[in-house]
Amino acid sequence: MTGATPSALLDLARSLAERAGALLVEAGGDGRGRDLGAAATRKSSRTDLATDADRASEALVRAGILDERPDDAILGEEGGEHTGRSGLTWIVDPLDGTTNFVYGFPAWCVSIAVADPAGVVAGVVHDPLRSETFTATRGGGAFLGGDRLHLGPPPPLAEALVGTGFGYDPERRRQQAALLPRLLPAIRDIRRAGSAALDLCWVAAGRLDAFYEAGLQPWDLSAGLLVAGEAGADHVWLPGPVEVPTLVVGDGALVGSLAGVLAGVPATGPTGPPAGGGSPPGPPGAAAPG
Repeated sequence: MTGATPSALLDLARSLAERAGALLVEAGGDGRGRDLGAAATRKSSRTDLATDADRASEALVRAGILDERPDDAILGEEGGEHTGRSGLTWIVDPLDGTTNFVYGFPAWCVSIAVADPAGVVAGVVHDPLRSETFTATRGGGAFLGGDRLHLGPPPPLAEALVGTGFGYDPERRRQQAALLPRLLPAIRDIRRAGSAALDLCWVAAGRLDAFYEAGLQPWDLSAGLLVAGEAGADHVWLPGPVEVPTLVVGDGALVGSLAGVLAGVPATGPTGPPAGGGSPPGPPGAAAPG
């Protein structure tokens, strides 16, 4: 690692996430107003939104990284890429849950991770509406504020509360909806909050027993998957059951059961906590940020 300890990188990520969160609350993300949120534009589809708030948050985070670590690379959801030479890459989702933000639905966050060639080193998911900050460093554990997070004993699949998310492409949505008739009878219930980063942290905190979603990007999952893994969660990538890989996260036994219901085929890809090394998390075959 070039020029920084995991704790120093985490401190910078936490500071920037908190500053970006404050900007977003001021922009109307607390539901009181939508000054920046009102300027929503479409991205990949008519249901996939970006706002001036997304862009302002990313600009704040990007500037803060470059001020402190100008030789690091940056991969941002809203296009704020910067080529680096230090071997470290910052992976930024400046507003995970943009549709929620626009509607005043209180489930959105700022997600910042930093990775080296061996994987994600540190991650922060900041939820300013609940004043909650989830953090993790590779091999250093996961925390909510000052409290260490540990997965408890898993329930059987039939008693599991499972989180998920849906893509924005209409055909992918049809494929994802087709899973529900066989999944819902097999579990306690399903939740779709609209922020993958929060869902992953909620697995770590015991608010969800497991989580699955297809088509996630590095900025969606890098920080949250480190938090979940450092709390003791396992994960697998399924080659389906839709046209893009599906991430399944939770206790190892529960992940296996859930994966079987989802796909009915053996899981592929990495298993076990993501903190132990390998490429920055993403679907099998995806290009690692650099």
